[in-house]
Amino acid sequence: MLELAPGLIYHPDFFDRIEQAALIEDLRAVVRAAPLFTPRMPRTGKPFSVRMTNCGTLGWVSDTTGGYRYQATHPETGAQWPEIPDLALRAWRETGAYHHPPEACLVNYYAPEARMGLHQDRDEQDLAAPVVSISLGASCLFRWGGETRGGSTKSLRLHSGDIVVIGGASRLCFHGVDRILPGGSALVDGGGRINLTLRRVSAA
Repeated sequence: MLELAPGLIYHPDFFDRIEQAALIEDLRAVVRAAPLFTPRMPRTGKPFSVRMTNCGTLGWVSDTTGGYRYQATHPETGAQWPEIPDLALRAWRETGAYHHPPEACLVNYYAPEARMGLHQDRDEQDLAAPVVSISLGASCLFRWGGETRGGSTKSLRLHSGDIVVIGGASRLCFHGVDRILPGGSALVDGGGRINLTLRRVSAA
């Protein structure tokens, strides 16, 4: 365990190779029930470079109609989201150290060319709860800074099985993924990366 900044905790190799493969199988079942979709920026309608889905009682979506939000159903199928896999819940319990369970688990699929610009996770009512981020598949260059855009940043290579907990004084830090790194884990087909982020949405 390594504290990158106050409340920003890095857990390298949290999941071993067998557990990673088991979690990927769980996610295949999630995607069968809740197919990947492409979120869009609220104001411009520009598509994200990642495709995504969710599991849990709530899921995060973004479009030009309702903006960034959590809702109980898939935006395309109208079906309720499937349950969060047990291995992901174990990660929340063992690294998040929070007294309420997560309600949402975002599943972001990064193709080799995808990225995620610097942003804050602030659509949740309960900002005392951490965000627990699980990396699977290809490695990436993860970047983080402070609570203001445009400040100094640092970066770290994240590998398959790693976890980053964004909480405490760093709960509203800007963070993102600069790029996917070639030549890493072959766990995800096509050299892609899957990132799970577990979140508590409702105020306690």
